[in-house]
Amino acid sequence: MESKTIDSYSKAGVNLQKIRSLQTDIGNSIKKSYSFQRIGEVISGFGHYSGLIKLESNVIALHSDGVGTKVLICQKLNRFDTIGIDCIAMNVNDIICTGSEPFGFVDYIALKSPNQKMVKNLMKGLVEGAKTARVAIIGGETAVVSDLISGDSEYAFDISGTAIGFAKYDQLILGNNIQIEDRIIGIESNGLHSNGFTLARKVLSKYPMSHTPSFLTKSIGEELLLPTRIYVRPVLEIIQNSNIVLHGLAHITGGSFSKLKRLNKKIRFNLSNLPSPKGIFKQIQKDGKIDTIEMYNTFNMGIGFCLVVPKKYVDKTIDIFDKYNMPAFEIGKIDSKYRGSVVGTVDGKKYVFS
Repeated sequence: MESKTIDSYSKAGVNLQKIRSLQTDIGNSIKKSYSFQRIGEVISGFGHYSGLIKLESNVIALHSDGVGTKVLICQKLNRFDTIGIDCIAMNVNDIICTGSEPFGFVDYIALKSPNQKMVKNLMKGLVEGAKTARVAIIGGETAVVSDLISGDSEYAFDISGTAIGFAKYDQLILGNNIQIEDRIIGIESNGLHSNGFTLARKVLSKYPMSHTPSFLTKSIGEELLLPTRIYVRPVLEIIQNSNIVLHGLAHITGGSFSKLKRLNKKIRFNLSNLPSPKGIFKQIQKDGKIDTIEMYNTFNMGIGFCLVVPKKYVDKTIDIFDKYNMPAFEIGKIDSKYRGSVVGTVDGKKYVFS
């Protein structure tokens, strides 16, 4: 069966190495545009979580993202009221990784046909996500592109958006202050979020969407549609807390823990206390017969966000997440070995995340 042969992201159709090469080409191209602007100065473009433009002592942060093939689950279940939350989350969670506060959002919805009921539900999710993140949706674009959007269903669509954030230049958190022996705090995810769905869908395709397999407590459909957790409020509270020193922030999405290398390439991120695979992750690994290293290079594996803080601030940081009912715990520390790398220990076995 299909789920027995598709045991990696590349076999599912997503080659991360090729994507990274493509992203490098794009990054090299867009850098040529930095000299075009007449207002402000680009201080961080390709390579971090948000593009940053300095305007005197202030900084504007920008990020654009979508939700990938999770939209296909919406279409299969004919449910569209939560995917907007994912779209907001995938953008604002990246904005806060620079120490910026998101405040505005614009969306783009591409439709096969102008289905009013579906769009109303898409907007319901967007507004709910905006409420959680405390951003205003200030506009957007809706396009009917029937020749572009594939699929037989009238409910075929795609959705993406752009978030804008603000920070003071001297308060940016870009990872350059990370020190040896700093601790890495992991914040629990609430499932797959919006990454790895091409692999997850193909591995789990043998099940009906209404089925609840052995490692889940809800149906496949319900599990796959769980909205991406929005980390904005607790993270901003920590950023603004004068009693906590914060050295780095990372949203764990596509490419998983390798994303930590965006923060600082002069140190090693040693994730010595990662959680064992459970729930949806264990189900995918079992059904797809996927190697552990492949799982941890593809999915968030139960950790949706990471913070890097000096050891003495660990408890205060975790206490704030507890207040928001977001489980958090120390998953590792910074050391000097093999600089510019991310290593992890899962069930007593060590891995290098690429």
